[in-house]
Amino acid sequence: MQMEGIQNPVVSRSVEEVFSDFRGRRAGLLKALSTDVRKFYHECDPDKENLCLYGLPNETWEVNLPVDEVPPELPEPALGINFARDGMPEKDWISLVAVHSDSWLISVAFYFGARFGFGKNERKRLFQMINDLPTIFEVITGNAKQTKDQSASHNSSRSKPRQSESQTKASKMSPPPKEDEESGDDEEDDEQGAVCGACGDNHDDFWICCDACEKWFHGKCVKITPAKAEHIKHYKCPTCSTNKKIKA
Repeated sequence: MQMEGIQNPVVSRSVEEVFSDFRGRRAGLLKALSTDVRKFYHECDPDKENLCLYGLPNETWEVNLPVDEVPPELPEPALGINFARDGMPEKDWISLVAVHSDSWLISVAFYFGARFGFGKNERKRLFQMINDLPTIFEVITGNAKQTKDQSASHNSSRSKPRQSESQTKASKMSPPPKEDEESGDDEEDDEQGAVCGACGDNHDDFWICCDACEKWFHGKCVKITPAKAEHIKHYKCPTCSTNKKIKA
């Protein structure tokens, strides 16, 4: 289901359908600001008119001019993101766009909620479903909450003896650890395990760890297959690879 707009305001939609629309748009925005960041950067030319970053329900994104309708059929994202591109460090600019993208996603979701007549309990459930996911800003800046076991695993791995190449590959491609049962007194968020550094989700079969920043990624999010990973001795995620090129 795609909610580009509302063709018939009378037709009701469920909380799950609105959340599905939210997740699709969020996934598209995350791609723009992570795996597709170079393409996104070049499309935000400061010499062009006011541009906006749109996340679409089919998990894609586009940089485009704002709609001409007044008022617009849906809330509009931040206007003129391209003008600030060269006025601050790239990392800060990306973070700023991420914050505005989070705000836009919330506004679109609750716009649908209002139009579809969600009551107090439905709005509360929608917010809880949204709040269970890390924000785009948290994912992009690396501040998405990680489990204590994952942090401990990263710290202890630095002091362990050198593993064989086969052992290193196996650990690199294994899903990141989750909380042990004995830590059940911690916050509920900690029980969800580590999240992908690209999409912010924590459900997938194949993961790969960046040797530079030590973040975990879904293979499909960084376009790495299990077969391809077998031949990678030292993996660097798109962000770390980009940062190296910029410094060079």
